[in-house]
Amino acid sequence: MLKIRLLFLFFVFLSLGINAQVLENYDGQWKSAKEESWLESNNQVELEVDLVSFPESELRIKLPSKSTVFVNGRLWQLTSGDTVFYKSTSEFRSEFGTEKATFTVVSSNLESFNTSIRKVLSRINDQELASGAVESALKFRFIPQPVRDFYFSALFIILFFVALYKLAYPYLLAVMVQPLSVISAEDFSDSGNLQKFFSFDIIFYILIVGMMISQGAVTGLVIYRREWLETWIGLDFSALLMIWLVGSFIITILTIMKFIGIRVVSYLFDLGKAEFSHFFYLLRLIVFGITVVILIGAYFVANNFAALESVFGILIAGFFWFYILGVVGLFLIMMSRLSFKKYHLFTYLCIAELVPFLILAKWIMVLGQ
Repeated sequence: MLKIRLLFLFFVFLSLGINAQVLENYDGQWKSAKEESWLESNNQVELEVDLVSFPESELRIKLPSKSTVFVNGRLWQLTSGDTVFYKSTSEFRSEFGTEKATFTVVSSNLESFNTSIRKVLSRINDQELASGAVESALKFRFIPQPVRDFYFSALFIILFFVALYKLAYPYLLAVMVQPLSVISAEDFSDSGNLQKFFSFDIIFYILIVGMMISQGAVTGLVIYRREWLETWIGLDFSALLMIWLVGSFIITILTIMKFIGIRVVSYLFDLGKAEFSHFFYLLRLIVFGITVVILIGAYFVANNFAALESVFGILIAGFFWFYILGVVGLFLIMMSRLSFKKYHLFTYLCIAELVPFLILAKWIMVLGQ
């Protein structure tokens, strides 16, 4: 009698396990049903489902609100709210007379990432689905149009300001962005041209750099703190643009404060006018690095936002080591150009650069976790 009870319990547990079994998960196979453009929102996706494999299974179909669903080009379903329903695979095969069904979903709510088709052995209750893994493959596959609009609008504004700056100060811009100046380190000569920091041309240039850094920062927030943005600020175009503008001014002020801090430390170490060369040498490196981040990010925002999370992490890590190497290069240049003890010079760079930068990098790492 005991053996019979144990056998009965075994089959009960086995049936419960089978009840929750997902045979095929198509969530990561959705693709755009039309050619995407950053000027148009992505509101149409499609998926091909095999109706031959697992003929006794059911399709669990989850659709967002206000969706129009076509199967093999035929209108099949309209939804007014978020919907989850089940339909037998064999019923689909007999209804459409084909071995494969192409689902096309048209909805303005695709950014909610709640479009899902899974082939299950039997119906899975919503509680089990809620406790399951989140559809990570869809998390960034369909980027909301406001994010794309913000990214390219901010990029256009930055390019517009750069064009204005080039018209007003062509020589200074050429000096600022000349790559060979990083190698030659002309600013460390006695004839350095950047000796008036608090002038309009320098502040304007720092504002443009702040706008570039702020765009990268907002992109990082969209990638790593999307839920926080949606909850507290919003993910619409105006909210992202406001964050970017506020961030640009804050970064500009912090950059000015950094120069003042470098000037104070340089005065304490009696380095003379070295703070100008120090500041603008590393500022060039920041401009080069953040330009690479923005341009590569623009490609993935326009073409494959799903891959931007991993690419952006690599870009930020690359920027970190690029800046560290820049500080090392600055140390070598200052050691050869200035008559200063190596120990004091290393201490100066640690106080003025390395310690603040590593603290900032730690905050960014916490943000990305």
